[in-house]
Amino acid sequence: QVQLVESGGGVVEPGDALRLSCAASGFTFSTIDMAWYRQAPGREREVVARINSAGNIVNYADSVKGRFIISRDNAKNTAYLQMNSLEHEDTAVYYCKTRKWGIDYWGNGTLVTVSS
Repeated sequence: QVQLVESGGGVVEPGDALRLSCAASGFTFSTIDMAWYRQAPGREREVVARINSAGNIVNYADSVKGRFIISRDNAKNTAYLQMNSLEHEDTAVYYCKTRKWGIDYWGNGTLVTVSS
């Protein structure tokens, strides 16, 4: 079955960087688009970044453009989110998501806390 497992979250200070990973299994990773979402306390889940199956088309939420980079390694069945210049407002649970046969699949999330 489809499984997505996020890792790499933690507690950092403003201006720091983190790299999140999403290990995927149960499907042919190289053929399916991936996305990162986040949900801050008291707020709705929002998309952060998307990447197509080949890894050559990406897009970002305005709030993270120029700071975050989404990528993928199809040989390792893993998607990444490099987060630079982190801000307090980036505090959230970060989820990776994919869609297969019309069904959305989510990981359990990894918590990122930006605190001074």
